[in-house]
Amino acid sequence: MKLPERAAIIDAAAIAHNVGTIAEYVRPAKVLAAVKADGYGHGLLTAARAALHGGADWLGVAHIAEALQLRAHGIEAPVLAWLHTHEADFAAAIEAHIDLGASGWELEPIAEAANTLHEPARVHLKVDTGLGRNGATMTDWPELVRRAAGYQNRGLISVEGIFTHMAVADEPDRRETDEQLDAFRQALAIAEEHGVVPDLRHVANTPAALSRPDAHFDMVRVGVGVYGHSPFADRSGPSLGLKPAMELRTTVANVKSVPAGQGISYGLTHRVEAPTKLGLIPLGYADGIPRIAVGAPVLIRGRRYCSAGRVAMDQFVVDLGADSDVQVGDEVVVFGGESGIEASEWGTAAGTINYEIVTRIGARVPRVVINAEPVP
Repeated sequence: MKLPERAAIIDAAAIAHNVGTIAEYVRPAKVLAAVKADGYGHGLLTAARAALHGGADWLGVAHIAEALQLRAHGIEAPVLAWLHTHEADFAAAIEAHIDLGASGWELEPIAEAANTLHEPARVHLKVDTGLGRNGATMTDWPELVRRAAGYQNRGLISVEGIFTHMAVADEPDRRETDEQLDAFRQALAIAEEHGVVPDLRHVANTPAALSRPDAHFDMVRVGVGVYGHSPFADRSGPSLGLKPAMELRTTVANVKSVPAGQGISYGLTHRVEAPTKLGLIPLGYADGIPRIAVGAPVLIRGRRYCSAGRVAMDQFVVDLGADSDVQVGDEVVVFGGESGIEASEWGTAAGTINYEIVTRIGARVPRVVINAEPVP
C-alpha cells in the first residue's frame, strides 16, 4: 500500500480489540467508548464503528455537534453528550435520541426543548465529587435532584443516569479516589430520597476501569484505553493487553553532514559535539508534533534516533550519527505500529501525556484506516 507523504495509520481492528479487552475487565458493567475529539485523533466515525464492533454498548462525546455527526452517518447506538453551552442545540439532540449530561443550569433549557417537542429528554445528572470541573457540587446536588425529579414527574425528562468523573484514578495509591467514590455513593442516596433511581450509574474512566472494580457500577466510560494506550505512568498499553491503534509515519526529507558545533533549528538550543549527519523529518507542530519535545524518539531502518533542537512548524531534525546509512526517502515511524515507540515516550519528551500526543495530530496528516469492518 502506497502511503501519503505523511500518514497516521489507524488500525480499526486494534480499537475493536481494545474495547473487547476492557469489556472483559469490567463485565457485567456496560462499556461507553469515548469517541470525542475526532475519536482521540483517530477519526470519529472510524473509532465509533470499530468500538461498536468490539462490543461497546454506548458512545460518548463532549459536544452535541459530535453526537449529531454520528447520527447523520447512520450510527444508532446510544450516545451521551455531556459538555454544553447556552448555544447548545438541545432540541436537535432530543430529536436524535441523544442522551444529555446535566450539571445544573442545563435542566431548564432541556426541559423547555422537550416541552416544545412533546418528547421527553434523556438526561444523565452529573455530580462533582472532587474534580472541580463540571457537575453539581455536593452542596447543590440535592436541589438539582429535586428539580430533575419535578421535570421527570411532568414527563419532560427521563433521568437515565447519574455520573461523576475521576480526578486521580491514574495514580492508584491516591486516597482521593476513595473519597470521590464515597461522595458518589452519598449522591446516589440523596437522589434515591427524591425518587430518582436511574438504570445507569457511571464513574470509571480508563484507569478506574482497569484498576478499581468498586468503581465499575453499571457502566464505565473509557477513552485512552480504547485507542490502546495506558493511563498509568508505570504500565504500557501492551502490558494491559491493549494494542495502540495509531502509527504515525513519514519519510526522511533530507540528510546532510555537518561539522562539530553545528547548531540545530530555531534558537540554536542544541549544538552537535562532533561531526555527524542530520536527518530532516517533515512533520512539525502544525501537524501536532509538540514544539517543546526534547530528545523524542523515531525509528528509521530499524534503529532509534532522537530529535535534536526545537521542533518547527513543518519539520524537526534527528541526529543520525557520523556513520549513518540513512538516506532520503527512508521510512520514519514517529510512534506506533511495530516500532516499539509508544506515544507516551513523546509525551515524556514534551512534558505531557499520551492522550495529548495522539489527539493533537492535525488534519494535515491524512488518516489511512486499515482492518476496518465493512459499513453495512
